[in-house]
Amino acid sequence: MHRDIVIVGGAIVGASIAYFLREEGYRGTIAVIERDPSFAQAATTLSCASIRQQFSIPENIRLSRFTLRFFHELQARFGASADIAFREKGYLILASDEGRDILAANHRVQIAEGADIALLSAAELEARFAWLSADGVAAGAYGLSGEGWFDAHALLALLRTALKSRDIDLVKGDVADIARSGDRITGVTLANGTTIETGLVINAAGPNAGNVAALAGLGLPVEPRKRSVFVFEAADRFDDMPLLVDPSGVYVRPEGSVYITGGAEDAATDGPADPADFEPDWPLFEERIWPVLATRIPAFEALKPGRAWAGHYDYNSLDQNAVIGPHPDVANFLFANGFSGHGLQQAPAVGKALAEWIVHGEYRSIDCTAFGYARIAEGRPFRELNVI
Repeated sequence: MHRDIVIVGGAIVGASIAYFLREEGYRGTIAVIERDPSFAQAATTLSCASIRQQFSIPENIRLSRFTLRFFHELQARFGASADIAFREKGYLILASDEGRDILAANHRVQIAEGADIALLSAAELEARFAWLSADGVAAGAYGLSGEGWFDAHALLALLRTALKSRDIDLVKGDVADIARSGDRITGVTLANGTTIETGLVINAAGPNAGNVAALAGLGLPVEPRKRSVFVFEAADRFDDMPLLVDPSGVYVRPEGSVYITGGAEDAATDGPADPADFEPDWPLFEERIWPVLATRIPAFEALKPGRAWAGHYDYNSLDQNAVIGPHPDVANFLFANGFSGHGLQQAPAVGKALAEWIVHGEYRSIDCTAFGYARIAEGRPFRELNVI
């Protein structure tokens, strides 16, 4: 079997790349390989499905702003019934005295990129959000538009359904080996023994991306990190609540009639996750998250914990930033990895960028050069400060 392009990973990143390859006019054969087409444990479907423009570097802001435009084009692209329940209710990122200067510096970058973000003092925050206690808060950055949350399952379904009508092979399988001859990838072998010869491999394997790169003899500092999400009920409903990020790292947002929360993992113990471990970390909620919620939003001192889930995301241990584009020595192996929790919101933009690079030989809509592999080889971080 031969396919011109093999994409390893069929969740939101891989599906976006395949979709935009056809949109850019690519006419070669494409296979998208996914080991679990139910996506029961995929980073895409277990995330909190949010989009923001509040990053510290322009390149990340540009990726999310492209995806925001993509969201506004869904019906034109996929039909009148296309709906991902996008709730454009903003992010509110709070800073202590210690973090105020960084928040302000990030805000200047965001404004320069055209993001609609307001920088508010503690007094302004409490005046705007009656439910909020600004105790220990010096300032907050609030997304007035272009930020919020959505249905990840619906977005993935739109893209995957679109692929079926674009002559793209959706293959169920686990990549067990990647054949390489010198500086060229020549094929992939699945766990069931199927071999696919190819001229181009794209690594879109999410938390498993480091292992996939290793099959080709390439180093990639991307590993799975477990993140728990907790659901709770509260007596009070706050219709004006954005996705709030406390200086401690705890976040919370409404989700229908309940709330979801997470964050504040202990940096001293946060490390690579067991690929089979999807058990929520309940002590994290009880010992670290709930006390912060009760302080920041006094109404949450009394709440009713509900269900919880845990997912893995593809953590780039070098700089918590994406790795995008070709390997400098093995040019037909491309990366779309290491998003460190931002992959769902950046996937359409990355799909567009890589499709342009493959079809036209250059980035046209979004220049992803800064995310290239060269910095990985050199151990040179391109660090994103706003990692949630």
